[in-house]
Parts: sequence; structure tokens; C-alpha cells
Amino acid sequence: MITIPHSAQAKLFQDAQSAALEQLERHAPGFGTGFPDDTATDGVYRLRQAPGFPRGANVGWTTGFWTGMGWLAYELSGRGVFREWAQSHYPSFASRMALRTDLDHHDLGFLYGPSVAAFGITGDVRHRALALEAAQVLAERFLPAAGVIQAWGRIGDRADRRDQGRIIIDTLMNLPLLHWAAAQTGDVRYGDAARAHLARSLALLVRPDGSSAHSCHIDLDSGAALRISTVQGHGSDSCWARGQAWGIYGLALNHRHAPGQGARDGPHAPDALEVACRMADHLLARLPDDGVCQWDLALDWRGGQQRDSSASAIAVCGLLELAAQLPLGARGQHYREAALHMLQGLAAGYAAPPGPGRGLLLHGVYSWPEARGVDEANLWGDYYYLEALARVNAGWRSYWRGGGQGGNPAQPGHAAA
Repeated sequence: MITIPHSAQAKLFQDAQSAALEQLERHAPGFGTGFPDDTATDGVYRLRQAPGFPRGANVGWTTGFWTGMGWLAYELSGRGVFREWAQSHYPSFASRMALRTDLDHHDLGFLYGPSVAAFGITGDVRHRALALEAAQVLAERFLPAAGVIQAWGRIGDRADRRDQGRIIIDTLMNLPLLHWAAAQTGDVRYGDAARAHLARSLALLVRPDGSSAHSCHIDLDSGAALRISTVQGHGSDSCWARGQAWGIYGLALNHRHAPGQGARDGPHAPDALEVACRMADHLLARLPDDGVCQWDLALDWRGGQQRDSSASAIAVCGLLELAAQLPLGARGQHYREAALHMLQGLAAGYAAPPGPGRGLLLHGVYSWPEARGVDEANLWGDYYYLEALARVNAGWRSYWRGGGQGGNPAQPGHAAA
């Protein structure tokens, strides 16, 4: 492993952040209140096109990352152009919630996390109300008999054999919205649902070797696990890289709200933070030399497998969050150094060139099995790349860190250390 000296590495990260902010400022007038597709096409984002909706409509699961980049850029720079751009998206998110447009899925945290950020940054209670409503919609997906939050599909539609009772590793990243709502309202049902789903995910989706399954189908009545499957991984028994990254980061975030989760679930139940470490170890043992992982960790990167920069960007944030929660010492330092090495690889070799409509991070993958968004920029990769730079350069901390107001306590342009 070749490591750039600290001063050179720090300059690389600062320069990368400056380039990312400059590119986002180009986006602000170009897209306005509209939203780009999930992924770029031939390296360029275009206005979102979804059947039955106008171009640029707020549909799908990724639009929150676009708005989130605006709020994050404002925090880093203090520049009003980013605040105005992010704030201009509020009406579409409010309308989407009021009409329940394309909300029959678990991604409410991804979509309305920016509302928590906006509330913390601006104090505007409209954003708080919107985030609380999103938490309620997510909580309605909780199936008490099975003890899980169903990922996709309309709740109660038993004719839907593909998605009824299905959980996925990604949902761990959306549970903090429920913990935040519990802290805001005092309603324990939100936290109870999140903890129940976390416990079942630990039991059913994480293997003893620290790898993860993408999906598990659960019987709606008995709660029994029926079968493991995948949608975007190489196979049901493989380890989809982005899912592994969601798991590392999601478990670390959830541990802030439910420390010692395993202790309450029986003497042999795993602790979320320990499982996150095990998952991190599995990922780190399978990384290429530059720290940017292949799209599925069960595949050998030496065979020229397509990389997924977005999975690495998520993993960097997860590793930094994990390191911050471990006691001071060699273990936490190991994960932090690994995160810096991965971010170095992204900034040095995967940052997109500037230009109209271009993303921030090259060589991402949406879904290899579906030949969708392969070797392109994507919104979540761009967001977590910017978040990783903010964490390293400015000491930025997650909006979910304590379940309270959200946002960072420092003034925009001076994120908290």
C-alpha cells in the first residue's frame, strides 16, 4: 500500500473538495428546481425522466442526495447560492409527501434526511414537520408479526410475492430517521420499530465471516426466514459491495441510538458496532491496491472486475463513523487510516473532470446485473464522496448523530471539529 505523505494527502483532499464545490455551483443554475437521473449517461447528468411524470420530477429514491449535496455544500462554504438551491427543492418534497408520490418503499431516510439537515441549519420548522411525516410513512412499513420494515412494495398486498415481507441491507441507513423522530416526539414506537428491524437484520443478513446478503424474504405471519436473494449482487451467496458499505455505515449510525443492542436481545446476540467492525474487516481484506472496491466483493478484483466508486465512498463515511465510536487506540486508528487510503484513491483516480452536467465521481455502478448505470457517476456516490471530504477536511458529523435537532453546531463554512 503506497500512502501519500500527510501534507500531500491533506492538500489532495482540500483540492478535491474545492473542485467538487465548483462543480456543484455549475449544477445550481443548470438544473434549478429539477432533479437529474439516478446516474449520468455518457458521463453527463440529464433531467430525470420517469414514465408519467414531467422531466426533472421528484420521483425515485435518490433525489434526496441531490438536495443533500446543496445543504452540505452550504455548510462547507457558507455560500448563499447553495442554500438557495437546496431550499428551492422544498416545495417538490412537500408536494411529494402530501400526494404520497412514489413512497411505497423504505428509502424515506435517504429522501427526507435533507429535511432534517435543513431544520438543523435554518431552524425552519416546516422542514421538521416534513421529516416527521416521512418517519411516520416509514413506520407504517413495519410489520409487527415479522418484526421488520418491508423494503419495497405496497404493505398488505399479499399478491405481490416478489416483495412482501422482504428486507434488504440498505434499510439500515434509513432507520436513523425513526430514531430522530422518537427523540423529537417522545413516541417510543419509532425507536422500537428501528431496534426490532436492526436485530432481525443482524441475525438474517450478516454472515459469520462478516459478509452480507442483500435481501431476505420473511413469512408475514410467523416471521420465519424463507430465503436469501439478491437484486444487484452477483448472486444470493455473494457480497454486493454497495450493500456491504450500507451495512457498515448503517450499523455504525444505529449504534449511536441503540448501543449494546445485542445485550437486550439475548446473551448470544451480536452487538451492532462489533458486527460493523466484522463487516469492515471483510471489505478491507478484499480491496484493490488503490482502495476502490469492485462491484461485488465475492469477485476477484485482479480479474479486471468493474469498480464501484460509490460503494467505496459510502464505505469511507462508514469507516470514519465507526472509528469515531471506538475507544481511542489502534483499532479505531486502523479504520481511520483505511478510510483515508480509500478516499485518497477516489480523489486521486476517480474524481470527474469539470464540465456542464458532469458528476463528482467517475466509475460508479447502479446495478451490474441489470446493466444499469454501469461505469457512470451516480447521485449517492457524489453525495457520499462530498460527505467523506467534509468529514476529513472540516470535521463534519452526521445529522443523525444524536437524534436531536440535526445539522452541525458550527456556522456554515466552519463545520464542527
